[in-house]
Amino acid sequence: MQDALGLAKDIANGSLSADDAMRAARSRADAVQDLGATCWIAPDDPDPASDGPFAGVPLLAKDLGGPFAGIPMRAGSAALARMKGAADSDLAARFRAAGFRPFGATTVPEFGLALSSEPATGPICRNPLNPDLSAGGSSGGSAAAVAAGIVPLAHATDAGGSIRVPAACCGLVGLKPSRGAMPGGPGFGNHLGGIASEFAITRTIRDAQALWPCLTGDPRGLSPAPVQRKTEGPLTIGIQTGTDNITPDRAAILPEAARALESAGHRIVEIPASDLARIREISARAFGRIIAANLATLSQNGLDASLTEPLTQAFIEQGLSMKATDLWSATEAGATAAYQLWSLFDRVDILLTPMLSSAPLPLGAFPMDHDDSTAHLGRMDAFAPYAALANITGAPALTLPFGSDANGLPLPIQLIAPLGGDLQLLSLGATLESENRWQHPIPLFGNPA
Repeated sequence: MQDALGLAKDIANGSLSADDAMRAARSRADAVQDLGATCWIAPDDPDPASDGPFAGVPLLAKDLGGPFAGIPMRAGSAALARMKGAADSDLAARFRAAGFRPFGATTVPEFGLALSSEPATGPICRNPLNPDLSAGGSSGGSAAAVAAGIVPLAHATDAGGSIRVPAACCGLVGLKPSRGAMPGGPGFGNHLGGIASEFAITRTIRDAQALWPCLTGDPRGLSPAPVQRKTEGPLTIGIQTGTDNITPDRAAILPEAARALESAGHRIVEIPASDLARIREISARAFGRIIAANLATLSQNGLDASLTEPLTQAFIEQGLSMKATDLWSATEAGATAAYQLWSLFDRVDILLTPMLSSAPLPLGAFPMDHDDSTAHLGRMDAFAPYAALANITGAPALTLPFGSDANGLPLPIQLIAPLGGDLQLLSLGATLESENRWQHPIPLFGNPA
């Protein structure tokens, strides 16, 4: 399966030009337009690529996050429909320095508020593995673009599972980085109180490993990427038990992944669901308050709430009526959750949990044409029960497929590490990937064989 490094190699050795790769990406985007993966494509090709490990590789930017110059960032909202592409964020500049050529934006739910990417402004993003199903959210367009073979990897962001859930839905690799590992300037550094991270959705672990040093750290030495806790020797991996609310096939894949890691020399211990239940509960409560407060801030800064979807308006109203003590309690709850998770890592080095509770859901499973924010957050937590705790605590988390179900859909797992354990996660991911339990059926720039 061709990935970004493989494509860059073809460009470097002259078997394919960068312009040919761009034409192929544009052609593929046009051919699968009905999937709704992209919400905007540049009319002209970008400037030639910089030298770098991904020189000449086409890239799509998520319509939410640090901006890319020349690419409108509208967050899936009619309220931002007139926005034009701003200057590059620090992260966007690093994507370009690594050799990528950004040429479009991927579909998101309005302001990233759902685990499916179906903004009222359109397009509706479908899962390339089954167009009747969601590609996930909020980086659903990015995942669909990679899964459909438009690009080998795509920019993505994660505030409550928004990288990992779409990757899991589409049979891809999704790393949510440690808090502080990615540059956030000039204005995205503490977005959503620090629970949001930016990185990419990839087809392979090796692409994520190669992309990591291109994006991390501060070149001025002010905030270097977190240091690994443990890099050598066998690890103690805690497998989540008590997965009663997870479908049997997605629960059964956990011990299979654990056996593969055990065969690689690691030690496996069981972690009762009750050990994570309190952290999950605290994280879910803090997440909702932080989201509401952030949207209220946008409203106070000039966002026309009347142009947003009903659920967005409900979050805005919730944020505007929130007491300062409630928001302060949410930040304290985040610190408590982080402490409790860190205490758990005194017993194990890595956590192995389910990623999704079921197969990808049908389109329409996360509607935003209502004002019941509590029910909406409950639906998201039920679908991705171990997602938001990584955002609230700042821990890195990785999802990758480890097999397929009876319908040919991926069976994803999630690995969570202490702060700074990103490369450790990718190393374990490479071990699991080498088992060849999942082969994506759609090649880059092409149709299924």
